[in-house]
Amino acid sequence: MSVQQQLERAERLCNQRGVRFTPTRRHVFTLIAGHKGAVSAYELLDQLKELEPHAKPPTVYRALDFLLAQGFVHKVESLNAFLFCEHFAEHHPMQLLICTQCGNVIELHDEAINHAFEHQAELHGFAITSQSIEAHGQCRHCAGENTTS
Repeated sequence: MSVQQQLERAERLCNQRGVRFTPTRRHVFTLIAGHKGAVSAYELLDQLKELEPHAKPPTVYRALDFLLAQGFVHKVESLNAFLFCEHFAEHHPMQLLICTQCGNVIELHDEAINHAFEHQAELHGFAITSQSIEAHGQCRHCAGENTTS
């Protein structure tokens, strides 16, 4: 699906939810949707300044907070970066595989992992309020490069 199609889908969802999809939020959405992999807020700010010259860090962080709340992006906690979510129309479990060599981030949606994690939390009397499951390693592409050298 193209960035434009994703933007139109997000606009429809915002209308249905009764939330404002301001021009700045649209710009940040478009920038992150067009980015391959995770991107930092400051990288987004540099790109946003081309569209909104007076943009400051709080501008980007407010837009990212909105996009997170709507489920349009995920935060990659260990990288302090953000990842566009193509599955934003539905609530879904999420686990991230992060390549330490190339920075590629693979988003998984495994209900079994999510259920096992929640079950373990319950067994320990722990109430999860926020969850981020991230694993660092090497992607198939980078692992292949290392075996050919």
